Amino acid sequence: MNSFRVTLDKNLSFSYDIYIGYQILDRMPPILSKNGWARRYFLFLDDRVDALHGDRALAILKERGLAAEKIVFPAGEDFKNIHTCTELAERLLERGADRTSALIALGGGVVGDLTAFVASIYMRGIPHVQVPTTLLAQVDSSIGGKTGVDLPSAKNLLGTFAQPKAVFIDLAFLETLPEREFTNGLAEIVKYGIIEDPGLLGDLKKAIEAFRSKDPGPLERIIAQCCRIKKGIVESDETDRGLRRILNFGHTIGHAIEAESGFSVSHGEAVAMGMCGAVLLSERLKYLSSLDREKIIAAIGLAGLPVCIPASLDTEGILRGLRRDKKKEGDTIHFVLLKKPGMPFLNGGVSPSLVREAIEALKE
Repeated sequence: MNSFRVTLDKNLSFSYDIYIGYQILDRMPPILSKNGWARRYFLFLDDRVDALHGDRALAILKERGLAAEKIVFPAGEDFKNIHTCTELAERLLERGADRTSALIALGGGVVGDLTAFVASIYMRGIPHVQVPTTLLAQVDSSIGGKTGVDLPSAKNLLGTFAQPKAVFIDLAFLETLPEREFTNGLAEIVKYGIIEDPGLLGDLKKAIEAFRSKDPGPLERIIAQCCRIKKGIVESDETDRGLRRILNFGHTIGHAIEAESGFSVSHGEAVAMGMCGAVLLSERLKYLSSLDREKIIAAIGLAGLPVCIPASLDTEGILRGLRRDKKKEGDTIHFVLLKKPGMPFLNGGVSPSLVREAIEALKE
């Protein structure tokens, strides 16, 4: 089992471990017991994950002597909203959850975000643990402490920063992951390759082959490298005011595409389209060479991700979504652009006309 620590200040006053391995879920209860974070644990998961893993996960916790129970809610981005959070808080209260309780997020990014958000606000904050079951959550959203829920017109507009007590990444969960969901996770791996470690792009073929052959070895190394990259960035900028913003590469346009599609375009697919938009903007602003732009878009396509925006999506609707981006300052929308692979930067704002041109150029 791989493990390493995320340290959020130089005095070591707050840090947590990320554990990575194959079939490591049974190692979680001794760690929870040893650290004594809570007297009772509430396992938060959606109905899809519950059908696959819920009973087994709960049994593992109870067999090791932990007081634990499940709270199940409907799956899907449609339920990632403040109404669901209120209902979950009411259910916690009905079951007697107090400040000696903790939450365990078992699921993908939506479950992780919801669980962490509820934990951060329930009784002004109780601990939580992340157990991501999708590739996307394992390499990205489970690490770093960002929480968030959606408004009808904007993704993740309500949220907090709430670091987990620990993250347990069990590769065995990926064996039940649909291929489309696995491809969603590849989008984040591609992102890390583009902004930090171009060598990861060359490892994508191995990752795909490992998934299909159920060989966890190569995949574990790639996931661990992605986690180390995010760990380093989060340690430098916990609250997303500086360096951490490079992790939004592809997400500015991507989130707007997600919202405009009514979330029929998945997060990974939308981020892939957003990354294509970012490299196209980088080229048109004379930061990135045409050759590098072609190589990057080819790598995105090689991962089985879309490199075009559906023609059915309204360009003006996407632009309206961009204007609601939570990272904008006044009327300025900042984009993460590239000078070359491994050299991202936050620009001072791109003209709406150029963004419109880039979106139209990517329409298929």
